[in-house]
Amino acid sequence: MPVGTSTQELEPLVRDHECLSRQHLTQRRDRLGRESREVRERLVAHLAVLTERAPQKVAPRLRRTSLRLVLAYDFCDMHRSIATCHKVIITYLSFIVKYYLGYITSPRRTPSCGSMGQISPECRGKFGLTEGVITFERGLDAEGKESDRPLLFGLVCNEATPTDEGPVGGNALDQALVSAPGASAGGEVATSAAGYERQGVLPFDHERQLVSVLVKDPSGKPLLITKGAPEVVLDRCTNVPDGAQTALEGLFSEGARVVAVATRSAEGVETLGAEDEQGFALVGFLTFADRPKADAGTSIAQLEKLGIEVKIITGDNGLVAAKVCADIGVDCTGVLSGTEVGALDDDQLEAAILTTTVFARISPDQKSRIIKVARRTGKDVAFLGDGVNDAVALHHADVGISVDSGTDVAKDAADVVLLDKDLGVLAEGVMEGRRIFANTMKYVLMSTSSNFGNMFSAAGASVFLSFLPMLPTQILLNNLLYNAGQLVIPTDHVDDEALARPAAWDMKFIRRFMSVFGPVSSIFDFLTFWVMLSFLHAGHVEFRTGWFVESIATQTLVIYVIRTRRVPFFKSRPSPSMLLVPTGAALVGAVLPYTGLANLLGFTPLPTTFFLLLFAMVVVYLLLVELAKTRFYRAPHARTPRPPSTRAERLERRIRRRASRFIRFAVQEDEAPLV
Repeated sequence: MPVGTSTQELEPLVRDHECLSRQHLTQRRDRLGRESREVRERLVAHLAVLTERAPQKVAPRLRRTSLRLVLAYDFCDMHRSIATCHKVIITYLSFIVKYYLGYITSPRRTPSCGSMGQISPECRGKFGLTEGVITFERGLDAEGKESDRPLLFGLVCNEATPTDEGPVGGNALDQALVSAPGASAGGEVATSAAGYERQGVLPFDHERQLVSVLVKDPSGKPLLITKGAPEVVLDRCTNVPDGAQTALEGLFSEGARVVAVATRSAEGVETLGAEDEQGFALVGFLTFADRPKADAGTSIAQLEKLGIEVKIITGDNGLVAAKVCADIGVDCTGVLSGTEVGALDDDQLEAAILTTTVFARISPDQKSRIIKVARRTGKDVAFLGDGVNDAVALHHADVGISVDSGTDVAKDAADVVLLDKDLGVLAEGVMEGRRIFANTMKYVLMSTSSNFGNMFSAAGASVFLSFLPMLPTQILLNNLLYNAGQLVIPTDHVDDEALARPAAWDMKFIRRFMSVFGPVSSIFDFLTFWVMLSFLHAGHVEFRTGWFVESIATQTLVIYVIRTRRVPFFKSRPSPSMLLVPTGAALVGAVLPYTGLANLLGFTPLPTTFFLLLFAMVVVYLLLVELAKTRFYRAPHARTPRPPSTRAERLERRIRRRASRFIRFAVQEDEAPLV
């Protein structure tokens, strides 16, 4: 700093530098995120075209392969430091998908992949249960007789705008009303509706469950028109006909979605407010159809077979939702309305959730509350939704699931986005989540037990040896071969019983496993020490070579025993790659002392006697591990279900899951050099 420069003079320069640095980092983050989104969007668009031509015979294998590769894509996207691997995954994914012609799901946050397999309760709207195409059926007067008057006033009190490309704005019911055959441009009803001049509108909200408009009729008289939930509209009407309630219940029992329409004179009303929505005369009802999907019942049965309990949270009437459940073969054990939910405290609601299948007339805030209370049980809760009003509930669920055709707000709040609105895809996603978790646990259990045993063996050897039992380069090579042999664990087969139940991390179980199988590994390490020193009279180099070969053999081959609770090979067979790669890694370790790299790595050829003894020791070791495994899983601690996670555990997992989307940018900024 030049002499005489004051701190006050430097402060503007420092602020400018900080501002430029922040702008630079923001631009870099936005550019990287934009590039990643563009790649994903191009890939998804390509998949959407190809999947229409997918041959049925390759569909199951296609879905499994595509899901694994998309998971790999997102993992590389989050850890952008391995950019080369990222490009390879994208290329490989495109090639495989082009070959199989199809797609399944796209996880937006990598931690949610494991959580997919942990789902136990699952809450949804009628998302995936119906075709999602709402059509207008008919208009009925207050007595239940067909009439065009409800359609006329429904078109006047409508927030959708007809265009050449179809209706825009409003909700799905408004758009279906505008698209009705009798409401088309030039039709008698549409012509009559055009004679009403709108003066004001009170939009729909979930508290009122109404939308109202203030208009002038063709004669110039002010008129207030409202439409909304039938129960709410009837409560605001005077002199309701006796047959109205009977007609309404009949429509609900048929599974029709019903909107009630009512009017009243608006003399003296200048500014429309909620207090004006009283004293109506019932005009009639508008009925809509959203037919159940043909395969919804099969998909729900698959989820229940996986131990997932399905709850339906909807804004529709309870009778309509119960009818949908009956049509698709879902057993509806109880229906709870939004009013009843609001009257319960959290403890009462937690008990009610266990015995309720359908939650009807539920507001967005109540959806979120039901999800949060359901999570208090310690089980992982998934929520499916595709609308703006589902965003908060998606955020609060352990796994938020939306669909690619849903709103941007819902997709941004979700952890997993389904590329196809099919519950069968969701069941396969849960299966894949459990498969990923099971294979991850194989590696964790094997690594913790082997590393614990190696640490114990190295510490024990240092007590009586006057030299290093293994050189640093040999230890690194040992780890390289060992981990290379485990790269194929994600392709391994998983036993049916591991896929049939939700899975979750249990650190106590991992510690017990490590404390049992780690010492078993050390026993054979010490046996190798005794053979090398007492039987073969090995020197320093021979000792290190012998332990290296034995360590590689036992560490890699033990995966065949640990990977399943069944009898290996006979009752549970590994995948072809799982059978070849770990065995190949053990053979490489045995051959290295006879190659030109032996001197460089500090190895020397071993006598044939050693390999004969090694073969016998490995066989005995694997048999002993199998015996220990059988006794371990028969113990009470292995058969007792894992207790529900505590609030602190759920909070930690939630924070880690929600923060995963930002870790990518943190890694990018930490590793990218500033220019």
